[in-house]
Amino acid sequence: MVIAVQDYRLGEFHSFEAGGRRFVYLPSGAVFEIDEATQSLLDRAIDGNILADDEELIGELHHARILVTADDRPELPQKPPADFPLQTLVLNLTNQCNLSCQYCYEFGADKVATPEGKPKFMDLETAKTSVDFLLAQSQGHRGIHITFFGGETLMNFPLLKDVVAYANTQAAAQGRSIDFSLTTNATLLTPAIIQFLSDNRIGVTVSMDGPPDLHDKLRVFANGRGSYDIIEPRVRALLENHRTRPITARVTLTSGVTDVVRIFRHLKHDLGFHEIGFAPVTTSPNQLYAIGAPGMNSVLDQFKALAGEYLEYALRGELHGFSNVSDTLSELCQGVNKSHPCGAGLGLIGVGPSGDIAPCHRFVDSDAHALGHISTGIDRAKQSDFLSRGHIDSKYDCHTCWARPLCAGGCHHEAFVRYGDTGHPNLHYCDWIRDWTATCLHIYGSISVHNPGFLEHFVQRKAA
Repeated sequence: MVIAVQDYRLGEFHSFEAGGRRFVYLPSGAVFEIDEATQSLLDRAIDGNILADDEELIGELHHARILVTADDRPELPQKPPADFPLQTLVLNLTNQCNLSCQYCYEFGADKVATPEGKPKFMDLETAKTSVDFLLAQSQGHRGIHITFFGGETLMNFPLLKDVVAYANTQAAAQGRSIDFSLTTNATLLTPAIIQFLSDNRIGVTVSMDGPPDLHDKLRVFANGRGSYDIIEPRVRALLENHRTRPITARVTLTSGVTDVVRIFRHLKHDLGFHEIGFAPVTTSPNQLYAIGAPGMNSVLDQFKALAGEYLEYALRGELHGFSNVSDTLSELCQGVNKSHPCGAGLGLIGVGPSGDIAPCHRFVDSDAHALGHISTGIDRAKQSDFLSRGHIDSKYDCHTCWARPLCAGGCHHEAFVRYGDTGHPNLHYCDWIRDWTATCLHIYGSISVHNPGFLEHFVQRKAA
């Protein structure tokens, strides 16, 4: 049967080459390798008025929405159900910190928190109620997650120990398990704390911005003294003695702290972190530590240089440690098509020392963004409003962007700081995100061609 291809038109997709092969990335989040016959048909379809006798091929392309008809409608991610189960609880054990990092989103110039009159440290009753809430609201998940956060998390370490014991007991009684992690500035690490973290398989992320001259620019104590010399021996002790989980570093990039490659080399090779992730500072553009366009272009160039190394490692079957690539590959392997940028207010909530519920840790202690209280539960109307505004369907600027399945408009907190609306797309990052996503797609395609077994790491990563 001869089919008039002019009855179809090209659907929405992003074409790319990798490993000597051709691929398409679809708005559904799927990645398909394209053979010569398909590529020839698509090339001819651009000109229209062609005929083809491969009914099966055209049917497959239509089913995948690579070819569409006038009757086909764009597919957007569905809105999540109102009773979407929780999976992750971020417990802000304290809103206090022993550092005075100038870019801090909790205490800096762009803060949204309103902690006045609220407890500075979470108490055991609030913590237990939070654990009970997570267990009750996560039905269907055998494994759930608690992340301890601050302020500086370890300023309330006694409570952390109590929560681990209580949560493990309560979960075991239901035949379930809880995974734990924490973020710390490492200033308060001691041998006893490190031993506890290792014994209880608690994942640790250290906030650290590189070698001394870069780290100490903004990560300082109240008297202005840099914190590198304090944390460096503690980090080395953590890496040497915490043997049950990989230890990661999280770098905040700011103006003057954008030497990505040097920071990576120091944290990975000099200190020995398992993985290092980078994120530009969340701030309004008029802050002195904000990164301008030239700085972000430099960051992207360096990301690409490390991505090239990552690919070389992967093709040898070795782990590189640049988690910005690993995180994206993990999502590509899952075929994600996000309705929202992250799980904030959906599968994840943050709980402050007062028990107030926030969409995530970045909104903890903010009255304007509170979604309820741990003693009374989530205010479903406020949650619905937050999620509706953050849904990709509400971000019309995103609807024609091929990278939206992974981005979904970007961080809610970044959007609020930049635009005053948690549901606003982060338009200042659009070109940057597309360029970086294209880089990761190239890596994904190359690995899938030359060493597909390496992608099994990301199945395991999701399971963990």
